[in-house]
Amino acid sequence: MTSPERIAEHLVLPGVLTAEQAAETVAGILAVQREDGAIPWFRGHHLDPWDHTEAAMALDAAGEHAAAARAYEWLARHQNADGSWHAAYHDGDPDDVTDRSRESNFVAYIAVGVWHHYLSTGDDAFLDRMWPVVYAAVEFVLGLQQPGGQIGWKREPSGEAVNDALLTGSSSIHQALRCALAIAEVREESQPDWELATGALGHAIRRHPERFLDKSRYSMDWYYPVLGGAVTGPEAQARIEADWDAFVVPGLGVRCVIPNPWVTGGESCELALTLWAMGESDRALTILQDIGHLRAENGMYWTGYVFEGETESDKAVWPEEQTAWTAGSLLLAVAALGGEEATVAVFGGERLPTGLEPECCGS
Repeated sequence: MTSPERIAEHLVLPGVLTAEQAAETVAGILAVQREDGAIPWFRGHHLDPWDHTEAAMALDAAGEHAAAARAYEWLARHQNADGSWHAAYHDGDPDDVTDRSRESNFVAYIAVGVWHHYLSTGDDAFLDRMWPVVYAAVEFVLGLQQPGGQIGWKREPSGEAVNDALLTGSSSIHQALRCALAIAEVREESQPDWELATGALGHAIRRHPERFLDKSRYSMDWYYPVLGGAVTGPEAQARIEADWDAFVVPGLGVRCVIPNPWVTGGESCELALTLWAMGESDRALTILQDIGHLRAENGMYWTGYVFEGETESDKAVWPEEQTAWTAGSLLLAVAALGGEEATVAVFGGERLPTGLEPECCGS
């Protein structure tokens, strides 16, 4: 089990985590992980591939590389023949699938995790083992790309494609495709079709909001185009400033959806990562400090908090769950602010391809 003495400096952040607190949080995620490597939301709940990967990345950021590798090996062992994973497995049991749809952003995210693990460990043998897994996952995802560049949401259990696109999901896929291209470059296996697909996707995110379902009430649709690396520079700054007051609740964190009086830890940590990537570490630190009220006594984090109600008792932690991915997102945000190299590279864009905008698509 991780001890305070083993916690690296990059996981210690004033007003957010001490070494002892960081060790408790890492231990909490490890306690959720099954012996076979699966990391469900919490024991007895379901595993989805995206959140499983997020928790594994946090373990790598904490130096728990063997545990993270087991998480990726779980994905490798249980990948479907078409390159996908199902959307939900009860308690991480591969034989107890509770949602047989296959969501494109869930499938794509393995590329982010594999690239992060490689940068954390330099393990070439791991990259060799995982390359066929990443390749098959990317091919599945790109099978859902639409003529306008956006990525369809999912395939139903029947195999029918749901071609409606989600901005948050497509933005996450944009990051994943860039990580997949970085892996391909290390392996000297050029993937020009992936480059074209990534460029078209980034263009759609930046210039064609009409190609995505309107989920603008959700904070993820606000910041994910920036977090996923599609929107940068002055455009990123303008996007974040435009809706700051709508989503950020000073002293409490970030709303999941407006106008609901509910702040959530995961969205708050992701916004902090977004701000850090924009060069705004001070505001990122403030957001992370603000969600200290979500920290539980065991070092894990409550999913969210309802901050308004007719009576004081209506204000409460809700739902009453402590998810591995919420704790994971907190550790990753702290690691980025602390300068941990792999996390900085993955979320800061270092060593990821740029200049993929299609030449034909200037508007």
